[in-house]
Amino acid sequence: MRAIIHYFERDFKKWTRGRINVFSSLMMPAAWLILVGLTLPTKFTDNYLEFITPGILVMTMLFSSIQGGSLMIFEKMLGFLNKFLAMPAPRESILFGKIMFITTRGMLQTTVILIIATLLGVRLQNPMNIVLIYITLFLFGVLFSSISTTIALYLSDHDGYAAVSSMVSMPLFFTSSALMPYDVMPEWLRFMAHLNPVSYAIDSIRELFTGGIPFEGIAGLAVAAVVMLMIGTYRFRKATV
Repeated sequence: MRAIIHYFERDFKKWTRGRINVFSSLMMPAAWLILVGLTLPTKFTDNYLEFITPGILVMTMLFSSIQGGSLMIFEKMLGFLNKFLAMPAPRESILFGKIMFITTRGMLQTTVILIIATLLGVRLQNPMNIVLIYITLFLFGVLFSSISTTIALYLSDHDGYAAVSSMVSMPLFFTSSALMPYDVMPEWLRFMAHLNPVSYAIDSIRELFTGGIPFEGIAGLAVAAVVMLMIGTYRFRKATV
């Protein structure tokens, strides 16, 4: 556990030293929330900001998690990964520390979104559901951080990973239930949205905003996160033999 925290602290310190990167990563999701939530005209709801906030929260975690795989690419390109592997700490601690940092960074971004949404009038029915919202976002972050780092292990250059991450993240977001409810979607989009794992996280958080507790959604994300973490760990061991 100490080794995992060490690798986490390394990435976190490196991120916080780049003030422009920190500012942009925190402000861009806020811009999405304000510019889309307050300006996009809709007919299916009288409060689109309240409807879209769960989608922006999950979008923030999705993009942060997918982009996090580039950290593994840089470690490979710059030779740091090989140096870390020579250390006595368990090899898996490198992967777990990376996933912990990527998820934590996403959680900080979603906290900014929650604060801004609250200031703009979005309210939770039950304050205790805030904890469950963070748990849901954490599980979702672990799931896609595991996916992104696993993909990064198969690639050898940053440009290739950037192309793959864009190809994965944008379709996942726009074919989810983030921007509109299922009943106003075209039939083909409704079918894709129901299969989209991003929709499960959004629907769970949307239910938490209204005071419900989505046991099935949270349990499903937990199972998916554990399975993907195991796959990522297996792939990491194979790639670093």
